Amino acid sequence: MSGGFSDAERERIREGLVAEGRELFSRYGLSKTTLADLTDPVGIATSTFYQFFDSKEALYLEILEREGEELLPRMLAPFEEHDDPENAIVGFLTALMDEIETNPLMRQLVIDSDELDRLREHHTEAELREEREQSLAYFLPYVEAWYEAGQVEGPSPETVANAIRSVSFLTLHQEDIGEDRYRETRDLVIRAVAKGLTA
Repeated sequence: MSGGFSDAERERIREGLVAEGRELFSRYGLSKTTLADLTDPVGIATSTFYQFFDSKEALYLEILEREGEELLPRMLAPFEEHDDPENAIVGFLTALMDEIETNPLMRQLVIDSDELDRLREHHTEAELREEREQSLAYFLPYVEAWYEAGQVEGPSPETVANAIRSVSFLTLHQEDIGEDRYRETRDLVIRAVAKGLTA
């Protein structure tokens, strides 16, 4: 037993904090969510929060990690479904951008640069670099195989993978492009990048 809680209670409280955090961070963001907002619904004092997470940022990262594990099979499905790299890239980017545009937690993180800055403050430069590399590692093997087979073009598989991933940043400019033109523009950019990278 730790902190006066049984293992079952600890598990219940931790999962309660994760559930509350996902809901509140999606709706209000990290900075506007207070510790009390997180702890009151699960019936613990704000000071007790630190028995479960080092900070709100640590809770946010745990939620993002779980979200990523859940989304990953769906994101990578186009690589498995399509032998043709162009169609696989189109499918991957479409699924990724659909998720960013419709998942409130992902959207909050992408559109609110303060959220990203707060999360970055809790990481060293080496940890941030490792996270970037890890996010590429999921689909880099597919790109490397296409590169070896001469099906994609670029200075290196890593550069090609980064070029593919960078398209998702277009979602940051949805308002600049305009709601009426965004979807058509997004789909055109996805197809252009996929076509441009494939031999």
